[in-house]
Amino acid sequence: MSNQLVWQERFNIGVDVIDKEHKKLFNVLNKLFVYGKEEEKSQWVCQEAIKYFRDHSIQHFSEEEEYMESINYAGLETHRHIHNNFREKTLPLLESELIRTGYSMEAVDHFLGVCAGWLIGHTLIEDHAITGKAVSKWTGLLPDEQQAAMKTTIMQLLYDMFQLKSRVVSDCYGGEKFGNGIYYRLIYATKDNEKWEITLIFEEKLIVGTLGGMLDTQSKAVNVMLMNAARYTARQFVENIRQHLPFADSDEVVDEQLLTYEQFERIFDKQNPQVSLLFDTGAGYFAFCFTAPHLLQGDGGVAIQAENAMSEIQEYLKRNQLGKKKKILVVDDSEFVLRAMEELLGKDYEVMLAKSGIASIRSITLNRPDLVLLDYEMPVCDGSQVLEMIRAEEDFANIPVIFLTSRVDKESIKKVLALKPAGYLSKSLDPLDVKKEINKYFEKMSGVKK
Repeated sequence: MSNQLVWQERFNIGVDVIDKEHKKLFNVLNKLFVYGKEEEKSQWVCQEAIKYFRDHSIQHFSEEEEYMESINYAGLETHRHIHNNFREKTLPLLESELIRTGYSMEAVDHFLGVCAGWLIGHTLIEDHAITGKAVSKWTGLLPDEQQAAMKTTIMQLLYDMFQLKSRVVSDCYGGEKFGNGIYYRLIYATKDNEKWEITLIFEEKLIVGTLGGMLDTQSKAVNVMLMNAARYTARQFVENIRQHLPFADSDEVVDEQLLTYEQFERIFDKQNPQVSLLFDTGAGYFAFCFTAPHLLQGDGGVAIQAENAMSEIQEYLKRNQLGKKKKILVVDDSEFVLRAMEELLGKDYEVMLAKSGIASIRSITLNRPDLVLLDYEMPVCDGSQVLEMIRAEEDFANIPVIFLTSRVDKESIKKVLALKPAGYLSKSLDPLDVKKEINKYFEKMSGVKK
């Protein structure tokens, strides 16, 4: 298999010493992508390569911080905090998983997906901010001692309420989707009428497995009763955390909202959160985001009031169909194609988007789809390579993949079919015909017409 990452001009930040080190890190990950698929030597070779990647990353972080200090970069402490989070939390957790599983291919792929995604995102945003080519998202974070107190409080609350021993996955959670989620937003006002907000994100299975067990419900999905229990549990949860926030004197909730992921994503993209934490509870993921005191710009959900609470919750569950909508992952390097497919399929399906093969593996790991629509002609890592990566994982091997292709000549179709996908669709088809074909596929699988 060819390398999965290709250095692009846009990765250069314009500082030779940093750009050269970034290229080295990309090369190490490229070698790991190759070695990770060679089972007979994967453990030993991957173990050495991963150790090299870790050591080289830590050394690079130190040198990058020295450079930022030499130019009196204002964002040094925030940048150092992000480095620390990756080297002290993310990398050790990934390495523990590798050791625990004997360097299984699944754990290696998990390591590669997380590291590649982190490296690309950090290079394009945080490192570009050093030279003024981008704006860092992580500005205005709460001081370390307040962050630490909040993490400790949240983990203790998760244990006290649900007997769950949690661990921090990231204290720079970037708003990524994980499984079917409940996005619950509380907006508070201070005595001076300044507004701030907290968003709690529960993976659906976390609510079902905890509150569902306490209420002795047999439901395998969140229903109205569980949603109301979750709302009021969340309110009490937040009350116990407020003592660590800079607006602890505020005791008035001025708005309560349930958001779709798309609404949450739009809001989060506009914000610079002061706290953004992701936890693995062992029973599902949980995220806590705190932002103050602005950014209430009409992208939120409908406010929940006493008189409309029941109807809004029922409508929310119906609209989102948690656990009911089929999930489709669309993988294409074209932003236009991704948005067009999201618009075409979003009403009837839960649509996830990925712009590369690496991003698709991460998406599949976090939120397993029922179908993958895969661009056959992607650069860097083409559709055949992505399909090979998916089938190499035992847990993913049976996920159906339908190729999207712009080539419909006989030879090209022959190559596509030789890979034995679940099917293929021409990009030249009318969008409604594409939708019909996807509907037919799910009808065939379920035996029920849509």
